[in-house]
Amino acid sequence: MIPFGDRLAARVEACGSALCVGIDPRGPFPDEVLRGLADSRSGQARAVERYAVGLVEAAAPFCAAVKPQVALFELLGGYGLHALDRVCETAREHGLLIIADAKRGDIASTATAYAEAWIGLRPGETAPLADAVTVNAYMGPDTVEPFLAVADRHGAGLFVLARTSNPGASELEERRLEDGGQVWEAVAGWIADWGGERKGTSGLASIGAVVGATAPAAVRTARDLMPDAPLLLPGVGAQGGRMEDLAPAFERHPAGGLVVAARSVIEAWRDTDADWRSAVAEAARRHAEDIRRLGA
Repeated sequence: MIPFGDRLAARVEACGSALCVGIDPRGPFPDEVLRGLADSRSGQARAVERYAVGLVEAAAPFCAAVKPQVALFELLGGYGLHALDRVCETAREHGLLIIADAKRGDIASTATAYAEAWIGLRPGETAPLADAVTVNAYMGPDTVEPFLAVADRHGAGLFVLARTSNPGASELEERRLEDGGQVWEAVAGWIADWGGERKGTSGLASIGAVVGATAPAAVRTARDLMPDAPLLLPGVGAQGGRMEDLAPAFERHPAGGLVVAARSVIEAWRDTDADWRSAVAEAARRHAEDIRRLGA
């Protein structure tokens, strides 16, 4: 299996885009998505599937990856997880990388089970559900070790939470340590070490970091602390992050960052009378162009 870092580099080069579209299927949905469906959990899951598959198909020509928000599928139980499977199949059919946004974190056998669920090879399958999964290391580095072991077996990637995009992130992540550094910078050190052992021929590591676009100074620091890590950069658009602040992510490699756009792409149809898929595709195209202007 080709290491995730190399697959990421190849995908960004092939499509000319470092855009990652967040697949966060929240209603209201387009009328055609709801047509003929019962008002039940199975009907809701079918609507989510139709919508999310349509989003992937519309955005695919303009992005390197998609990032399904796992919680919005889990909400609908087994029906929702079946829908997520179909969304990931569609993404793979279009050559996209899949980042399962699960933010898992636990220890020992439980962490291994989480890792196997998202980036392991499930019985009867020929490929893992996702190419990479988001991981929460704030219980300590031992919570990531089982994920690393599973990722190594399957050539998968991890994006470890470092400096996140939520408003309350600074309460913990920017706390000062005895050595003067911040908590998230210590986590960045772990990520750099894990990634340094898992670099491919592209020079990119398979272990990346989640760094919020809402904290532009952190993007600069993150690139300095983790020179070979791909940075997953959420928070552009609706959360207030600015595209122009993300240039440091791409200084060392065109695939050094994945800029995440969710609502600004997948809900673009709500502000227009145009066909909803066309509106999504156009929003994705504009974001991809903006990212290229950063030098990515």
